[in-house]
Amino acid sequence: MNLIRSYKNWRRYSETVRELNRLNTRELNDLGINRADIAKVARAAL
Repeated sequence: MNLIRSYKNWRRYSETVRELNRLNTRELNDLGINRADIAKVARAAL
């Protein structure tokens, strides 16, 4: 079960990073996210 949960978490993290990377800098600023913080924000979304 842990393996399945880890895989689902990894997929959610990857999808979040991918979606945030699609945004331009202005859109990220509107959300209060710095481009350097994308990985941290994605980890927090788990």
